[in-house]
Amino acid sequence: MRQIMLFAAVLLVLGGVVAKIADKNMLQASSPAMSAKSATVGAAPAAQTAANGRTMTVPRDARGHFQVEASINGRRLDFMIDTGASVIAMRESDAARLGIHPSPSDYTATVSTANGSIKAARAQFNSVDVGGIRIFDVAGLVLPDEALRENLLGLSFLSRLRRFEYANGKMVLEQ
Repeated sequence: MRQIMLFAAVLLVLGGVVAKIADKNMLQASSPAMSAKSATVGAAPAAQTAANGRTMTVPRDARGHFQVEASINGRRLDFMIDTGASVIAMRESDAARLGIHPSPSDYTATVSTANGSIKAARAQFNSVDVGGIRIFDVAGLVLPDEALRENLLGLSFLSRLRRFEYANGKMVLEQ
């Protein structure tokens, strides 16, 4: 267990370093037109309405991650945006707060993580709302609490947006 925690800590630090390097390289390589566009996006409020949809800009936290509060089936939970996660991944205790209680026999999905394989229970969420961006009928997984440090907002939500991108040190979500 200590090795897993150490490996996770190393990955978190490495992720923050890579994000800072990417941010620095993006600023150095951008043209004046691109810099103006990025500055506009970066100056946007946390959530704003666009002419043809909804846009939300999420700043990095102290660890270099993008944290959001989402409403799933009408209940609020904290998530880290994870473009490397195929689906929304939720801790068992948080799923219970939503009224989702998988039985041991429901843990049939095998999930490959950096720490190895683990069993998860499939879930389907009626609606997922992040800053007014609402997506219906979204796939997810419930994992044992010890397998997941925090809930992950993955591609089952993100891929249904018009766009999501990393720009000027911020994550931009647009419906």
